[in-house]
Amino acid sequence: MKRLAVIILNWNGAALLRRYLHEVLRTTPSDLADIIVADNASTDESLAILEREFPQVGIICLDQNFGFAGGYNRAIAAVDHELVVLLNSDVAPTDGWLEPLVNLIDSDQNIAAVGPKLIDQKRPTHFEYAGAAGGFIDHFGYPFCRGRLFDAIEPDLGQYNDNARVLWVSGAAMLVRRHEYLRHGGLDEEFFAHMEEIDLCWRMVNAGRSVVACGSSEVQHYGGATLSSSNPRKTLLNFRNSLAMLVKNHNSRLWPLFVIVRLLLDGAAGAMFLVRGQWRHCLAIVRAHWSFFGRLPALLAQRRRLSPNRRPTLPNEIWRGSAVWEYFVRKQRKIVL
Repeated sequence: MKRLAVIILNWNGAALLRRYLHEVLRTTPSDLADIIVADNASTDESLAILEREFPQVGIICLDQNFGFAGGYNRAIAAVDHELVVLLNSDVAPTDGWLEPLVNLIDSDQNIAAVGPKLIDQKRPTHFEYAGAAGGFIDHFGYPFCRGRLFDAIEPDLGQYNDNARVLWVSGAAMLVRRHEYLRHGGLDEEFFAHMEEIDLCWRMVNAGRSVVACGSSEVQHYGGATLSSSNPRKTLLNFRNSLAMLVKNHNSRLWPLFVIVRLLLDGAAGAMFLVRGQWRHCLAIVRAHWSFFGRLPALLAQRRRLSPNRRPTLPNEIWRGSAVWEYFVRKQRKIVL
């Protein structure tokens, strides 16, 4: 058995499998990794396509749609590989993408996860929103990347071709040690989708592990193939899950203050949506807050369970400033740490 599995989660993604799986097979050395598709109980022709057109690909059939988090948790628990790659079904790896990731994680046993540069397949000169060249987070739970601050996305000019310690790498393409993934509880299934990889990476960093962005590995990501940015469901998940991350993981004694400020900033975002006539997104934020408060007792219990593993001081990967202030007030389009 190979030590590495590339796991692609699929749900009714027959068209994406036909479009991208050939590239995954072409760019992934067969002697280095097994390629496995974990299917979230698809009702389209996904399984038939896999069996007919991709017989060399392993299949894990799940009996219902467990979402991104639940699907990967079950798939990773089902394999025995030392290393696993979480790879979105709309990712096209480039030549030589995998070896630098493996070499990097092998270089230091304290590294729990690594990720490549994400390039926008629709605009290949620029980074892709979902993860760019590795991400950080500010005190109020707003994620940003080397290469992306909110909607300001930088062109890839080689400025992030180095390896850098970050707080998180995108779940669109992440190589992680399987035992670290399982030890830290995997992806939070209450998130269902969106920001669950940030939450997992944050937990690993809080426990003293490293997450590293690999500048010599690159994949192209289409982005939004499952849930587009115009969908209010995505707004709900992002706002709800971001608040949940803050409560679970922020290791400052002032964390309740940061949550309160974040709630106020969310309110301002909701007002902005309303002024723009995007009332469904405004309603999504309201629903996100209701869901957050309903889950608050459970989140506080999770925080207590995680406390023994949480370092007593803020990790350097938490930015002490405010991404909102930098972007909307100071009109900055990048944050350099």
